[in-house]
Amino acid sequence: MSEHDLSRRKDDHLNIVLDSLDDAHGAGSGLEALRFEHCALPQLSLDEIDLGSHLLGISLRAPLLISSMTGGAQRSTAINRHLAEAAQALGIAMGVGSQRVGLQGGSDQGLTGELRRLAPDIPLLGNLGAAQLLGPDGLDLAHRAVDSLQADALIIHLNPLQEAVQAEGDRDWRGVLDAIARTVDSLGVPVIVKEVGAGLSAQVARSLVEAGVQVLDVAGQGGTSWAAVEGHRARTPADREVAMAFAGWGIPTAISLVNVRQALPEVKIIASGGIRNGVDAAKALHLGADLVGQAAGVLQAATVSTQAVIDHFEIMIRQLRIACFCTGSANLAALRQARLVGSYQSAPYRS
Repeated sequence: MSEHDLSRRKDDHLNIVLDSLDDAHGAGSGLEALRFEHCALPQLSLDEIDLGSHLLGISLRAPLLISSMTGGAQRSTAINRHLAEAAQALGIAMGVGSQRVGLQGGSDQGLTGELRRLAPDIPLLGNLGAAQLLGPDGLDLAHRAVDSLQADALIIHLNPLQEAVQAEGDRDWRGVLDAIARTVDSLGVPVIVKEVGAGLSAQVARSLVEAGVQVLDVAGQGGTSWAAVEGHRARTPADREVAMAFAGWGIPTAISLVNVRQALPEVKIIASGGIRNGVDAAKALHLGADLVGQAAGVLQAATVSTQAVIDHFEIMIRQLRIACFCTGSANLAALRQARLVGSYQSAPYRS
């Protein structure tokens, strides 16, 4: 596929997500079925609640990750600048969108060392699709993805459903796990593996950790449905019908998170997929996430300005802090002991 076609496809994705089409979202994340038991006597100072966390040994002021997003080259440069500046100001982590277009062509989409200059103190994460690792230049792409950003880690994203319903998708996934293991052995920085919206099963999570992956992002059902996005891009009615049948496919974020945490109690886990506000973030943290990620929810702000992104996440942080306050939780460890009730109730996760 040409660089022009790849950039146009990314631009199509951005347009569809920004249009906020109802059917560009799958079913619920499972978080909506849960609620915290309210504490009417918190005996805390709201302003002194500690939301501090860390990723890859780097301290964060809040347990948040700006998750991977992308788009056409011109818009992406501004979007990535706004996100990096905001992440640095807020003290939160940032993962970039797929670097494939920039690495295989001439349009870097703003995914250069400039991002590290703008955000010198935060975890900055590169990104490459798992299918790209199968090519003869797969390891070279992985190294260049990290080196071009001076990234602290590489995200390898798993998107088999999206590729299967995409007219130009990569359909042969034989050998992907071995390719991930080779990348882990070769890269020299940690590898993070994430789904893109259909969730990780406990079985897949275990196989990834056995391959040396250090951090998992469950990225479950509940956020953007990439099958639905591809349905809106479909070239024929038949292609659209095939894709839209999978608009609600996947493991809801809450279920994926609980299952992976129970299977792998010591592994660092990021929860994304349907994290719409700080209350959702609090629920995910209680269920076992170390960090929570958001992409589509901040995308509109990212097209406007750095300050718009800061404003968005400051609201989310305020909501998370109040959720801690109203559960009597002085910090994130205490939040994991709060009482959560609902359909996906789980034993508290103890860090």
